[in-house]
Amino acid sequence: MSRALRILVAAVVLLGGTVSLFAADNAPLTRGTAITDPDLLRKLDQHDALTISRLLWPERNADFPLTTDLLFSQLSQLKGIPPAIDAEFDRYIIGQKAAYPIETIGVGEGFDVQLFDRANLKSRDTRFVLAGIVNRMDRAYVAEDSCGEIRLIYRLAHFETRPDGGKNATRLPMTLNLVMKARDARQTDANGKPVTCAEVARRWLDNGDWQGLIGSSSYPYDAMLDRIETNIQISIAPKSALHDFRSDYLLKVFKYNAATKQFEESTLENQIDRDRILADDALRRDFKAWLLAPDNLREFDRGTVLIPEKFLAKAAVVLTPAGLDASALQPEFGMMQGEGKGEGKDNPVFTDNDVVGALKQAAARGDMQNIRSVAGFQRRLNDVTCAGCHQTRGIGGFHFPGVDWLADKPSNSTIVPASPHFFGDQLRRRDILTAFAAGKRPDFSRGFASRPQTRGSGELAGTEYQDGWGAHCSLQNAGSGAPDRSFTSWSCAKGLTCQAAAASSRIGMCFIKTR
Repeated sequence: MSRALRILVAAVVLLGGTVSLFAADNAPLTRGTAITDPDLLRKLDQHDALTISRLLWPERNADFPLTTDLLFSQLSQLKGIPPAIDAEFDRYIIGQKAAYPIETIGVGEGFDVQLFDRANLKSRDTRFVLAGIVNRMDRAYVAEDSCGEIRLIYRLAHFETRPDGGKNATRLPMTLNLVMKARDARQTDANGKPVTCAEVARRWLDNGDWQGLIGSSSYPYDAMLDRIETNIQISIAPKSALHDFRSDYLLKVFKYNAATKQFEESTLENQIDRDRILADDALRRDFKAWLLAPDNLREFDRGTVLIPEKFLAKAAVVLTPAGLDASALQPEFGMMQGEGKGEGKDNPVFTDNDVVGALKQAAARGDMQNIRSVAGFQRRLNDVTCAGCHQTRGIGGFHFPGVDWLADKPSNSTIVPASPHFFGDQLRRRDILTAFAAGKRPDFSRGFASRPQTRGSGELAGTEYQDGWGAHCSLQNAGSGAPDRSFTSWSCAKGLTCQAAAASSRIGMCFIKTR
């Protein structure tokens, strides 16, 4: 057993093996699918069981986690991450200069556009703390041999020494997601037998064998590494006389190369490179033909499409706040007929006629579950991307900021560990785990990010995640007066009505009837 695993097991034993794994309010939703309990996360982090430095450098003798200045300088696997982030920052700042005078952009409260301080990534006073662990075996369709993913999510924090020698800790707006394979196909258990997807799923559903989180001691550890995902609030612009409040989030992905033992800059899954596609007629034609092909359109409808890398971007900026309509979400402006301004508006990738024709043929084949209109196609085109998904029912630009267990008395704004989109998706994810555990083929399909699949369960009924107060719903009489067929099932619970919000034309929110 590796030292990291020994520490993890020891930590769980130290806790008596009976620690409550989930915050009380959301315990039923995250049962078997995520670890969000602040006390357990604190203990795992403080015992160095699941720190990034321990996982990537298990033979390290020191019994303390590395601060960011040491993390990126001493762990050779990570050396390519800071320069790649710096390059994106530089490109972003150049773009902002077109909209704001240069003297109004900088680090600190004195600027109209306040940038994330990159010095935090080279500081002896900051480090990444464990904010949550999430089972994503629902993503096994990406690579079936690995049975999906296990994600260890870390939040950047700044530590300041008090006069009494103690530490004050402040969380910073950046997460780092270490994505592990749920298993390696060559992995074996203590008896030399292959570890199956069913066994991994049962470990999670039973909340028992925590070695299932990060692999087996009988197989080389780095075979379980897949990628690192970073999410940084790159800037914040407080409300002023010139503009409304706005914050931007930078998303990056770094795939692990087992040959070089490096995390290398990569494309983001399904993050369509809009500008490059609109600027290249051949690429535009190829993308339209690829996505509207019957097999790909079917997977697109199910939310399991994997768009080829040649159409994808290596970075995305999430703009918040965003509207409720897909047409108000920025990443795919110009992809559809009549969207956006300038390039792409008069020569879109997809016209309404393209979509209507493809959907009519797909419906005749019985392929469609979610997309039944141009608006549904448009919404899926947005929420299948990284940026569009993070704009939908997120907390700012994050889906999993984690509970702030560093605070002595967490404020109400830090009690909830994840977004409505995250919690609403837990039933689907647990259903997939249950199928795996039973040795069955799971249904990997998903609904729109705004409205989760219930999989026949009533757990979400009356909550903000499905049809309760604040849930997203269909404005039945929008536009021409005919309900949009992609969203007609998005109704509100008894006593609530769907009301327009954020100048949306199709999607509203469930609120109490006024009369």
